[in-house]
Formats: sequence, structure tokens, C-alpha cells
Amino acid sequence: MLIRLLRAYLRPYSRPITLLVVLQLVSTLAALYLPTLNADIIDKGVVKGDTGYILRLGAVMIGVTLVQALCSIGAVYFGARTAMAFGRDVRAAVFDRVQSFSAREVGQFGAPSLITRTTNDVQQVQMLALMSFTLMVAAPIMCVGGIIMALNQDVPLSGLLLAVIPALGVVVVLLVRALRPKFRSMQVKIDTVNRVLREQITGIRVIRAFVKDDHEQARFADANEDLTHTARQVGRLMSVMFPAVMLVVNISSVAVLWFGAHRIDSGDMEIGGLTAFLSYLMQILMSVMMATFMFMMVPRAEVCAERVQEVLDTSSSVVPPTAPVTELLRRGNLELRDVDFRYPGAEAPVLRGIDLTARPGQTTAIIGSTGSGKSTLLGLVPRLFDATSGQVLLDGVDVRELSADAIADSVGIVPQKPYLFTGTVASNLRYGRPDATDEELWHALEIAQAKEFVEKLAEGLDAPIAQGGSNVSGGQRQRLAIARALVRRPDVYLFDDSFSALDYATDAKLRKALARETADATVLIVAQRVSTIRDADRIIVLDEGAVVGTGTHHELMADNPTYREIVLSQLTEQEAA
Repeated sequence: MLIRLLRAYLRPYSRPITLLVVLQLVSTLAALYLPTLNADIIDKGVVKGDTGYILRLGAVMIGVTLVQALCSIGAVYFGARTAMAFGRDVRAAVFDRVQSFSAREVGQFGAPSLITRTTNDVQQVQMLALMSFTLMVAAPIMCVGGIIMALNQDVPLSGLLLAVIPALGVVVVLLVRALRPKFRSMQVKIDTVNRVLREQITGIRVIRAFVKDDHEQARFADANEDLTHTARQVGRLMSVMFPAVMLVVNISSVAVLWFGAHRIDSGDMEIGGLTAFLSYLMQILMSVMMATFMFMMVPRAEVCAERVQEVLDTSSSVVPPTAPVTELLRRGNLELRDVDFRYPGAEAPVLRGIDLTARPGQTTAIIGSTGSGKSTLLGLVPRLFDATSGQVLLDGVDVRELSADAIADSVGIVPQKPYLFTGTVASNLRYGRPDATDEELWHALEIAQAKEFVEKLAEGLDAPIAQGGSNVSGGQRQRLAIARALVRRPDVYLFDDSFSALDYATDAKLRKALARETADATVLIVAQRVSTIRDADRIIVLDEGAVVGTGTHHELMADNPTYREIVLSQLTEQEAA
């Protein structure tokens, strides 16, 4: 997965990567040439007392060093730019894919995991790419070049490399094999910490209301300690790696000095040659250490790449049409024909054999017990889900054949949990229609019974809205969400229990104003409160995903036990009549 991800998103940057490799090659060759020059200075200059030779070769060494430095700087520059661009592209790809997901796929991964995959997981792969460009490209060149140059200095002494390099390889392989499962576990536990923290921040009012601060602190502490424990295990393994490598390096240095001294004593080797050989040994071992450092990062990056690729490989269950219909008659006729909906792996369908027709100028209400499928039914219209079987028709066209823009132009939905974005009142109201005038915004606020409280805000339409609308009450949030739908002026309005946070008086005034504003539109209302839907033109009663009754309030009270039971759980017999 890691190679696949890197190959796919680094392909557009082949030219800077080629330039980077060339710069790294020149820089490494220059570094490999320096010990040979140093050996010549010692053997032919210092030993023989030739000052001119020392100065001439010293000038060459300075030139080679400058070339090495400039090439290293250039390689790091291009490597950093390419790695950052790679991270940007992968994050954008993950974000775009998540944006295409239906509610089903978002629920499958979970919001905390998607956030971690888009940020932390991509960052780990990006860091591996950066280290590869700055370290890994140079490591094999230096290792192979160092071995060749060491053989050039003294072949018998080079026999030590046959013991040193395999020993380092064994150490690295054993530690990497132990690290990989730990890194996978670590990423999952980061997801858990994110999920617990997200729940606690979102549910802070509930926590305070039930005085569960200590319980939540303990829950976070458990998740945090679990992550810390795994991180400690990873840290212990990583802390073993460098001492083990340095142990091999130091033993090798001692062995080279020991055997090299004997060869100098016997006249088979020059002092400068031993110095150069020791330098090449260090370069070889440093290249192995760089590779070791990379191998430490690879297991975690590989796990992260798998998690990122899993998102990229997941297709939305809501598939865009190949030849989308972009224009509708814009009449607002809505029809559901024998619609079923089942979640993947579920034993029973959420919706069964739903037949529903809603016309312009009519208000159709949907009521039922909790879990009867009301919100799911509404979600089928704007394609938050796709029906498992049957058809959802908008002005006679199956919504699966419509473009996303055509659906958005015709359908306005106020969800059960209205969400406001960071910005201002105006920016939230213009979310669906950026060209709306201030007059249109105030008109929508007046219909939604939100004008009064917005006027009281110091900045009015420019009043700030915090993330999720956390700085306004639940009722104010619902009214602003309703105003946002009104600003768009769609042909079909879907209200998913959108009046639940309103008091009865505000609810009544809002419904009265809505009736005038949406007189020519198709209105579907899902509600738990009987008073909200009792005046609807038609009421549909759902029970366990099936339609068990259709009619007006008085018709259903007379002959539908399910509806009657719901009504009498909220109203007295006299109030219901």
C-alpha cells in the first residue's frame, strides 16, 4: 500500500525527483572522494614534507567540499518541496473522497478516524517521503560507493565488512519486525483518544448536567494511558536500535584499527590508507544507520498508508450518474415507489415498501415511533442514502439520474441536528445561495421567527457564529437552519424534526408563517410533536419501517390505532378532538 500510494501521488513530480537524485549522487560522490584526498595528503604530503602538495590538494578538498555542500542544500530544498506537495495532494484527495461519501460510509469509518487519517496518517507518510529524499537516496549510493572505495584502499582489511554489514542487517530486521504491529496498534489508539475527546467536547453540557466530570476524566485517562503504554513500548524498541547500531560501529572501528595497525607494521598499508579506510567504514556504517532510521519510520508509515488508501479505495454507495440530468421542470412533484432501504449486513430493512406522493401546495407529515425510519426516508430524497430497491422520483426523474446541483436547487433540507459553520449569521444563511441580498436574509429570518434575536445581536447579520453554532441556543440554531433553507427557495422543503427545540408559541407562529411562504412548494415534515403536524394536508404513519396509515388527523384518529396511541401519549382526548 505504501509503495502504491507513493507511486500514485509522486508521479507528477518526476522532474524534481530526478534532479534531486542527481544532486544527491553528486553530493555523495564528493563525500566519498574526500577521504582519498585526505589519504594522499597524509602519505604524499605530510610524510614526505611536501608543503606545496598539501596546499594544492587542500584547495581541491575545499572545492569538493563546496560542491558537496551546494548539492546537499539543493537536494534538501527540492526534497522538502516535493514531500510537502505530496502531503498536500494526498490530504486533498482524502478530503475530496470523504466529501463524496454518503452518510453510510461516514458512519462506517467514524468521524474521529477520518480526521486522524486525513491529518496524522498523511503526515506520517509525508515525513517518510521527506526522509527518503534527504537520507534514503544517499544511503545506498554511499554504502555501495564506500565499499568500492574501501576495497580500493585495502582488500584484506575489507573482509571485516563481511561480518559488520550482516550483523547490522540482523539487528535492523529484528527490530523492524517487532515495531510494525506496535505502530498499527498505536494509530488505532490515536483514533480512540480522538473519539473520546470529541465526545467529551461535544457533550460537555450533558457531562456537567449529570456531574460526570470525574467519570469522563477517568475514561479519557484510560484511553490516554493505553496510547501511552503502546508508545512506551515503541520507544523502548526504538531506544534499543541506535545503541545496538553504535555498538557494532564502535567494535568495527576497534577491529579496523587493530588489524590495520598490524598491516602498517608489516608494510602492507600506508597510514593515510588506514585513515581513509576508517573514514569509508564510518561512511558505510552511517549509511546503514540512515537506512536504519528509515526502517524505523517505514512500519508506521506503511500502516498509515494502508489506512489512507482504505479511504481512497472506498467508493460511495451514492454513485454519481454517468449522464446526469441537469435541468428539472421545477414543479416540486415528489414520489416514492415501493422503496426499501437496508443497511449493509443488517438483518431487517429500515424501510419496507414505501409508497408516497407529495405535491406542490401540500404539506405532508410523517410521524412514527423512534426508530421507525422517518429520518432515513427523508434522507433518500436529497440522496444522503440511496434506496436499496424502488424509486425516488423528483418531477418524474429518478434522483439517481439527477446531478447533485439539480437536486440541491430543487430540495432544501433542515436536518434533525442543524449544524452551523464558523463564520457569521449572514455567511451561514448564504451557504446555499451566495448571491442572496440582505433584504432576502432578513425576510427569511422573519419567517423563521429568528429576526428578533438576530436584531438584538450587536453586529446583526455580521454577528459571529462559533463552530457548530455552539454560541447560540438549540432553538436559535434550528431557526437559523430553517432560515438558511428558506433563503435557497427550493421546490421541495424537508423538515426533519426541525421544530423540536421550539416552544409551542414559537412553533405555532413559525408554522403559520411557513404556510404562507411555502404555499406553492412541496413540504415534508417529520415530527414527534403531534401539534406540529396535526394540520397537515396528509399525515403518513410509519411503524417499523412500513406505512401503516395515511390520512388527515381526524381520519387517522378515527381508524388508525398506531396514530391514536401516539396522539394520546401527548394530548388528552378532548385536545386531540
